[in-house]
Amino acid sequence: MFNKKTGLFLAIFALGFASFGAMNAFFSYTNTTEFCTSCHSMKVNLVEYQDTIHYKSASGVRAECADCHVPKEFLPKLKAKIIAAKDVYHEFLGDFAVSDELKNDPEAYLEHYNKHRWDMANAVWDKMRASDSRECKTCHSFAAMDFDEQGKSAARKHPRAMEDGKTCIDCHKGIAHTEPEDPNLELDLDLSADAADHILPKK
Repeated sequence: MFNKKTGLFLAIFALGFASFGAMNAFFSYTNTTEFCTSCHSMKVNLVEYQDTIHYKSASGVRAECADCHVPKEFLPKLKAKIIAAKDVYHEFLGDFAVSDELKNDPEAYLEHYNKHRWDMANAVWDKMRASDSRECKTCHSFAAMDFDEQGKSAARKHPRAMEDGKTCIDCHKGIAHTEPEDPNLELDLDLSADAADHILPKK
């Protein structure tokens, strides 16, 4: 017989089911490459990505943004979505909240973007190291590699990486986007040049 308790149980069940479905729909939509690159700042990454093997290859397999940047497991995925809110902040209120004039000037915008590229890249690299390149390993694994079928360099380096406990991102930083130059290295070179000017006799 239908009573208040049964009605309440069914209502809670329906609400939970609807909430779960809505959350899955949200995750699915925000995992699409179209959504990821809808922000102007991500257009730079999109152009670079489209020129890599992760976008177009002989096998026809494509790795989308979420395949590399969003965990598959629920709790890590939820955490990644919460952290990703900072990207929305920087797009509209932070580093990339720039004028339409700058956005419509590709060279000037790229120059602005590159000022932040090193810090952004390191944040992603640190996250990948912390997870032992978890997202990379949903497609790639040392155990599944046929070293005899790899090129000489890869066949030599992959077993060594296994022995040294290295993870994918330690060697493959520029695999899908342009790898930025270390500004600290440039500063060291500038300081070395200045020191040489003071030490070496002028001609």
